[in-house]
Amino acid sequence: MSNAAPAIFVALEGTALAATIRQSPYAYMAANVAHILSLMIFFGAVAVMDLRLVGFFQSTWPGSLLRRTRLIAILGFIGLVLSGSMLFMAEASHVILNQVFQIKLLLIALALANIAWFEKSVAPRVRDLQPHTPLPVRARLIGMTSIVIWLTVAACGRLIAYF
Repeated sequence: MSNAAPAIFVALEGTALAATIRQSPYAYMAANVAHILSLMIFFGAVAVMDLRLVGFFQSTWPGSLLRRTRLIAILGFIGLVLSGSMLFMAEASHVILNQVFQIKLLLIALALANIAWFEKSVAPRVRDLQPHTPLPVRARLIGMTSIVIWLTVAACGRLIAYF
């Protein structure tokens, strides 16, 4: 079995932008800080949404809370993708072979599938519920799953440096 990265990742790492990120005294550091700040924004919004689905904040209208926090989560996710892309391209040929990074990508895909499942099967039934109305069991399951997955994604992101 070869430990050589696929050519596309070697080429990505060899781009002028990747070289600039690696060689700049500030670019990689700034991308790292942006990634952490984006993670805080993203997870804060996701935690509020998921905790509401699990059963907390029962005095709030589920539809209103989900609608308002969704935009914040989307903005945080965009920040994560942009800053994470910068971090990745600087060391693409090494990072792509990291098993923890691969697990992180798989978990992100799983989390996005969980969101799609929510949007298709639960969101229409939850959005119009009144405060203090019990949410469907499926909503609670999706919320708990989301929290666990996103916390694990964050842990994997931190562990990449050690594997």
